[in-house]
Amino acid sequence: MPRVLLIEDDRAVREGVSLALRHQGHEVSAAVTGEDGMAQLRSFRPDVVVLDLMLPGMTGLEVCHGIRAVDQALPIIMATARGDEVDIVVGLEAGADDYVVKPVQARVLDARIRAVLRRAAGAPGDSELPKIDTHGDLAIDRAGLTVTLRGAPVVLAPSELRLLLTLSASPGQVYSRQQLLEAVWERGYHGDARLVDACVKRLRAKMGESPREPRHIQTVRGFGYRFASR
Repeated sequence: MPRVLLIEDDRAVREGVSLALRHQGHEVSAAVTGEDGMAQLRSFRPDVVVLDLMLPGMTGLEVCHGIRAVDQALPIIMATARGDEVDIVVGLEAGADDYVVKPVQARVLDARIRAVLRRAAGAPGDSELPKIDTHGDLAIDRAGLTVTLRGAPVVLAPSELRLLLTLSASPGQVYSRQQLLEAVWERGYHGDARLVDACVKRLRAKMGESPREPRHIQTVRGFGYRFASR
């Protein structure tokens, strides 16, 4: 049973979403404030966090940064009351794996939770590829789902890891943002290119790549992204 930590200050939303998620088979613990949510990370040990972006006191962005400071791999889905592009991009770049716009539909949130947990659990189907790919000083262990750079571990969030695994499976192949949305986030018609761009930015930063001259995760203007094996 997936364990979901819901951090939401609006009582009606908190109770409604909690009830709906429990009906969908999730174990839910709800927190009213960001401080309470951070405390519950240790006591409840969730599989995924659903985080309201507009929290009083400790903001949703501060909570997101706080979670990432102690756990890079814990999936985070942020909820925003507005479809404002700046809010969404800032939240994604802070480390969120996905987002939903409030009012949240229970079935949509349940689908996003299950999708992000699948990303956290395993890699795309690539059984015919070598278990360990080496690209210069970058090593990708597809069986162990680990990445090292010059021998040092690179800790990636689920979406970042799956994006890297997808791109590196076919070096040189150009993937459109829509193709990556479908492969990594399991989004089709309702896809959002901001998810891809924010995830690429985080992945490059963790791999120490220059955004202007990235070594591995390269932008193909007007098309999407490709992986360069160097």
